[in-house]
Amino acid sequence: MPELPEVETVRLGLAPIMEGAVIETVELRRPDLRVSFPPRFARRLTGRRIVALGRRAKYLLADLDDGNVLIMHLGMSGSFRIEADGASTTPGATCYARPERRAHDHVIFHLSSGVRIVFNDPRRFGLMDLESRRELDDSKHFRGIGVEPLGNQLDGSALAKLFAGRTTPLKAALMDQRLIAGLGNIYACEALWRAHLSPERAAGSIATKTGRPKAAAERLAVAIREVLLDAIAAGGSSLRDHRRVDGELGDFQHDFAVYDREGEPCRTPGCGGIIRRKVQSGRSTFYCAMCQG
Repeated sequence: MPELPEVETVRLGLAPIMEGAVIETVELRRPDLRVSFPPRFARRLTGRRIVALGRRAKYLLADLDDGNVLIMHLGMSGSFRIEADGASTTPGATCYARPERRAHDHVIFHLSSGVRIVFNDPRRFGLMDLESRRELDDSKHFRGIGVEPLGNQLDGSALAKLFAGRTTPLKAALMDQRLIAGLGNIYACEALWRAHLSPERAAGSIATKTGRPKAAAERLAVAIREVLLDAIAAGGSSLRDHRRVDGELGDFQHDFAVYDREGEPCRTPGCGGIIRRKVQSGRSTFYCAMCQG
């Protein structure tokens, strides 16, 4: 499933096209994705101007001029592409010019610029919904979602408070969406390697008994931010389904230090360790036992 950098990469590709455009029509080529579309979904979107395109956790959020928010989730295999009959009418934007219909094109937004935004989802684990902006934080999608790892809230002190007293493994705590939003398996592994922290140590071990941050908490907060920003700059990681909206693959998989590198040498200078793999909470964890103490 795409993680935060992949979703943010998609947002960055769609924003120049969608922001400011009016949704002229919406084609729904089936009645549902993971769940049914909300009542009168296409009709409620028709004629609405997209004010802004944002992100919360792994969701894309299109704020509309009537105070509602179009909520979009890529699921396991969802992707967006931009189509136009000719060149894009938006300066600097990239069009993925393939006007033919495809078997798994389930939702098509026709914009006032003449551009089409096509949602393709072979496995149909994606999701689209409409909620009022005023009620968004309390909606079923975002109630209980944790802090944004790229926001100002996440630093060493915040991590210490979130993890204080927790005996769950550190990697599992990082992936708990109730604590930190959008951080998944790949980037949890990579951040722990950058911070030189074992994925198996207790999450609470990065905080003092009074809940103050230890040096490990400060290192981890920096590592989380840096690995996410590096991944976004590289267009995300394309392991199976992720593509940018121009159809190109992301590149960050070429920069993995530990993920999917079992048996290879650790890239920490002077370490000499070998990357290991173990299963935690049903997910593969990749780490170096030598430098991740």
